[in-house]
Amino acid sequence: MSSSLRFKMVEEAFDRKAVAVAKPAERPEKYYGELVFDSRKMFEYLPKEAYESLQHAITNKQPISRQLADVVAEGMRRWAIDNGARHYTHWFAPLTGGTAEKHDAFIVHDGKGGVVEEFSGKLLVQQEPDASSFPNGGIRNTFEARGYSAWDISSPAFILDQTLCIPTIFISYTGESLDYKTPLLRALNSVDLAATAVARYFDPEVKHVISYLGWEQEYFLVDESLYSARPDLVMTGRTLMGHESAKNQQLEDHYFGSIPSRVEAFMLDLEIQCHRLGIPVKTRHNEVAPNQFEFAPIFEETNLANDHNLLLMSVMAETARRHNFRVLLHEKPFKGINGSGKHNNWSLGTDRGAMLFSPGRTPLDNLQFITFVANVMAAVHRHNALIKASIMSATNSHRLGANEAPPAIISIFTGSQLAEILNKIASSDSTDLSDLKKKAEYSLGLAQIPELTIDNTDRNRTSPFAFTGNRFEFRAVGSSANCASAMIVLNAAVADQLNEFHAKIEARLAAGEKLTDAILAEVRILIRQSEAIHFDGNGYSDEWQEEAKRRGLDCETSAPKMFDAYLAPSSVEMFARTRVLSKVELEARNEVKWEIYTKKIQIEARVLGDLALNHIIPVATRYQSTLVENLVKLRDLLGERASQIGAGDLEAIETISSHIDVIRKTVHDMVEARKTANAMTDEREKAISYHDNVVPAMETIRYHIDKLELLVDNEMWPLPKYRELLFIR
Repeated sequence: MSSSLRFKMVEEAFDRKAVAVAKPAERPEKYYGELVFDSRKMFEYLPKEAYESLQHAITNKQPISRQLADVVAEGMRRWAIDNGARHYTHWFAPLTGGTAEKHDAFIVHDGKGGVVEEFSGKLLVQQEPDASSFPNGGIRNTFEARGYSAWDISSPAFILDQTLCIPTIFISYTGESLDYKTPLLRALNSVDLAATAVARYFDPEVKHVISYLGWEQEYFLVDESLYSARPDLVMTGRTLMGHESAKNQQLEDHYFGSIPSRVEAFMLDLEIQCHRLGIPVKTRHNEVAPNQFEFAPIFEETNLANDHNLLLMSVMAETARRHNFRVLLHEKPFKGINGSGKHNNWSLGTDRGAMLFSPGRTPLDNLQFITFVANVMAAVHRHNALIKASIMSATNSHRLGANEAPPAIISIFTGSQLAEILNKIASSDSTDLSDLKKKAEYSLGLAQIPELTIDNTDRNRTSPFAFTGNRFEFRAVGSSANCASAMIVLNAAVADQLNEFHAKIEARLAAGEKLTDAILAEVRILIRQSEAIHFDGNGYSDEWQEEAKRRGLDCETSAPKMFDAYLAPSSVEMFARTRVLSKVELEARNEVKWEIYTKKIQIEARVLGDLALNHIIPVATRYQSTLVENLVKLRDLLGERASQIGAGDLEAIETISSHIDVIRKTVHDMVEARKTANAMTDEREKAISYHDNVVPAMETIRYHIDKLELLVDNEMWPLPKYRELLFIR
């Protein structure tokens, strides 16, 4: 790759103009969800009896009969064809972290040498993808290919690029989950049952508790010409080398700034598509780093919200290409500036409309609020290592603890007002709690405040898990992640905690205690037990790292070792009690996590080694030769005086040589470290070896390449620099 390509790509990027976007003539409410087989389409295309039966099954989480499936399939087919669809697919989320689909046409033989378009309930409800071709962690052998995808009736089908997409789960022939949706649905069912039992203490009419999710998708946009001239971006999604630009985000002038015209056109195009697909994106803005942006939707039920985020990431990539961009979802594509996260705003609400993390207007509402907050804190405290493992990956490990990303230690931020309430309850004795309703001086007591307002403007950007007024914001989730990974663990852990809380309350009631007394007593115990997880200070400080260790919080920094938390006895038992994941499934998922971690680092190391030896060193050597040639000419012309005049060139020659020597040696050592790791048969040990030996070598190589970038003639440097990648829009 020559520098001429770089400058050609820079010129192309500078010349780009905003791509025109065809705006619908109607307002969004007219075309919102037009490509979704939602309740309105079901009512239109299904017989009344079938429509009511399907709605009843969705609402009550019940299976449907094959006869009903046949009727629904025919209505769905007619709707899809009326809207231009030619194929259908079961759309699922394997353990790769992305989505998968296999397109089939609606056609079948008509028995007369031709075809007709049909779609049966059997094809709608179940299909058989090749399970051996997806990560399975040893559950399936290569020669055992059968797996099943099955329709998730709670997430509506949609049309994407003339294909009817049917959201499905994906399981093995022997019944183990091979995807993210299956355990997510189990976790949501578990938290529904557990939270409903507790919510009925406050409202006996509650029938269901719904888990809600509102994600905030951060991303970078890079001009496609510049992207194509960076092999590291193409192959790994991040820059494996590149010195910081003199100007990056230090002026804080990009956040919420004016959106560049090309980017605004991309956003408008994406927003229109999302609304047609029923994705309720609402907010768009510049993020902190240059060329970093965000989309955020209105909250939805967690399973649907997760499907919509997976769909959004796919549509984003396609839309970006139309606008001559490439979207970067890697958590840390550029060193020295903010990485990208996907904050998961999580809450629980009843089918009666009560939000369980919102303070209410009555003492009973406020007791309910404190009860559920205390249980969440207890669950996060008990499973803090597991919750951290749920968001960890090779890519997110670059982001956590740097440039406004939360640290790799799970703690909960509550804000001052809620913290004061929790502290007062925790410090009260039994008499205080039993007399709570009578104490007017208890100014922040639950019973004395008819309406409790929590200040949701009190934010802590260093907290990985923050209470923000009526929800918890799980900020440690990475931008490329499937939200289901975090939501499975969080909902299952909270469900398990609520089940335990319910059992203890029932025991107290059986012993003759009053309901309010029993709840307050158990809440006080939970607050005291989970005190270590509560931290409202600076999560970036060295003092917090030491304090967290003293509190007994998980402080592991090695991603492969963090995954061990999934197989800790407490985790295995919790997942078993909630029926979310079996030990076999957990073991298989960890094998996949270790394998994916290894492969990602392996690919990065290969790309870095190639770029270092075949792109950077040759250019540095060529520039060094230019300096040598200049020094020789100076000596021929000036004799002894050349030593003084050419001292700078001589120093540069020596410095370049030293950097090249270190790069060559470290690339060799890195290759040997990979060979040693690759010979290991245990996936965990292999991943740890890559983390401990390959990653540090990569960092050393990068350091010296970045130093060369500052020394080598800009006209010769082959790769687009940070100032070009980040500031050409």
